[in-house]
Amino acid sequence: MGLVGTAAVRDGGAALPHGFWAAVRVWLEKPQVANRRLCGAAIEAEGMVPLGEGGEPSPPLAAVWGGGSGAGQEGRAASAGAAELGRLWREVRGELPAGRGNLPPPLTPWGVPGRRSELRAVLRTLLPRGRPGSPPAPPTKELAVQDFYNGTVTFLPLEENSEGKYQIKKCNIYQVQLTHIKDEEWSVSIVVPVPEDWFSDGISYPKLAWLGNELLSKLAKWSVEQKPNEFKSTLSLISIVKYSKVYQDLKEKYKDMVKVWPEVTDPEKFVYEDVAIATYLLILWEEERKEKGLTKKQSFVDLGCGNGLLVHILNNEGHSGRGIDVRRRKIWDMYGPETHLEESTVMPGDSHLFPDTDWLIGNHSDELTPWIPVIAARSSYLCCYFVLPCCFFDFHGKYSRRQSKKTQYREYLDFVSQVGFVCGFHVEEDCLRIPSTKRVCLIGKNRTYPPTEHALIDKQITQYINNRQTCAVVMCDRRVGFNHKDHSDGLCKEAGSELPDSETDTAGTIWMPGFQPREKVEQIRNCASLPRDFVDDVVLSVANLLLNATPQKSCSNMHGGNMNTWNRGESLSLKEVAERLNKETLKRLKSEYGGLQTLLKNNHQVFEVLNGRVHIRDWRKEKPSRKTKPEVKRRLSAEAFKTRLCWFFIHHPDGCSLPSESCPYAHGTEELRQSQIIKKKKHIQ
Repeated sequence: MGLVGTAAVRDGGAALPHGFWAAVRVWLEKPQVANRRLCGAAIEAEGMVPLGEGGEPSPPLAAVWGGGSGAGQEGRAASAGAAELGRLWREVRGELPAGRGNLPPPLTPWGVPGRRSELRAVLRTLLPRGRPGSPPAPPTKELAVQDFYNGTVTFLPLEENSEGKYQIKKCNIYQVQLTHIKDEEWSVSIVVPVPEDWFSDGISYPKLAWLGNELLSKLAKWSVEQKPNEFKSTLSLISIVKYSKVYQDLKEKYKDMVKVWPEVTDPEKFVYEDVAIATYLLILWEEERKEKGLTKKQSFVDLGCGNGLLVHILNNEGHSGRGIDVRRRKIWDMYGPETHLEESTVMPGDSHLFPDTDWLIGNHSDELTPWIPVIAARSSYLCCYFVLPCCFFDFHGKYSRRQSKKTQYREYLDFVSQVGFVCGFHVEEDCLRIPSTKRVCLIGKNRTYPPTEHALIDKQITQYINNRQTCAVVMCDRRVGFNHKDHSDGLCKEAGSELPDSETDTAGTIWMPGFQPREKVEQIRNCASLPRDFVDDVVLSVANLLLNATPQKSCSNMHGGNMNTWNRGESLSLKEVAERLNKETLKRLKSEYGGLQTLLKNNHQVFEVLNGRVHIRDWRKEKPSRKTKPEVKRRLSAEAFKTRLCWFFIHHPDGCSLPSESCPYAHGTEELRQSQIIKKKKHIQ
């Protein structure tokens, strides 16, 4: 029997069978969410294919074609893919056994006995993820055949022969089945014809155990999850095939940036995130050149460019442009003269327009994010923009929520989209494939109005900005809706309707005098800049409060065979701790972001803050992380070993709970090692 696995599913919310087909669609379009060795799939064509009576193939191909929603540009080429799908269907069904709906046992036959049936076929290409130090494996094609009547989807792997024709890789056929048992009880199963013949390459064709455990459990879970996604599919506006190739090439090209990263931020996250954003933009711009018949590569300005790596990559890949940021970064000196970066403050106004620039970029641009569509609209009719919103800012300051039924992130994205519509752009939304929770980008590359209406749109923009400012001043609490058909929907019209006409004109050189740019010198207010003596006093005071809160709370501890007691102290709430500290200390802490809690969390060697309660950290209970740390973090952990004195060894009445060889901190000055991190920084300087 070829049963690989079965998962019982209980459907209390009437999700099935529709939920099953939604789960299958996820596996078809986004296989990488289950199989991490894939970077995606390209849906090349899909449509209805016929079977004759009793499951026999009928000669004509009467197909209704539709583009694949998960393949970006590939889905739009449905008409071209239709011919290939039709040819494949004729070739494939000829290779399968006659009768039994064309499928080998024990797979469920296709179609309805005695009736002409139609199946839905989906042709997809699986794209393997690149491996460090080696090129990615070649892509593979599959024909997935969905039988809605019988509740099955059959995956037919395809191999190209020497004549350029595709043949079924029969050893790797598998079928996913949905079965209704009774009432709310269902089952999802995976079946293969002959398990002994299954060939696993560890990438596109995992082992059967993986199919029966990992994939099956995910399909069963997804089938009853009634959680509509409020965001677009990842990489829905570009070619996934192109993205996969370009990303691997750029990742290999710029991987050495991780080793020399001089900033305090996580190098792996920032390097690979900017490589992914650059990949997206390069493909987006390539498609734009094809659509508009352009030959010259687009120019750009990155507003709030930060570390400048995105600018560096785009410059290297042939796009002229520059990055502007209020604060220079250390890494700027490493790029060389070909990378154009400027230390300057951007004030939204007539003096910061870019009439000769094709694209404006806002990559986590904070207070400039809502202004970027405005600057693009007023720079020139041909200027486009790309923004990746992160922190929530309005035109005048922090963004205030107005829609309690939406998540704050969704509401803010709708606001920035609305700004783009008001500015006369067709706004498109997409999800990037980056290591960030804020990965939705908004793109404005086409206008909704002819050039002759520029003055009208400009007045509309000014009115909108003034209305937003007035609403903020009077604490307007109207609930703002979002309607893609009405650019002005959600404006607080009553609040702004009484503004004089003169105030709705573009004002001088600065469009909003109250705009607050980021400070040039970043204020560090996370308790890290507090004097060391002050911090040490607070740490010692809080530790004594915990240790003396109740009679000694001892815990067994074995050191070299001797039984000792180690006082773990008691836990106190943050409020209780604050009440016992003197007023001057509290006043000083309140000037820092997070105050007392931040200081205690910064001193994680001594304290653990959980659910608002402060505990003495017991290092015997610290468990190594199950997740494998990235190479950089493993190296940093090793380099920091024994580079700081153990607080418990010096201050705790019972000493450290760990023996010296197990404690990551030094038990006395004789164990101290010089920090390798400091050495490296000196070497870089």
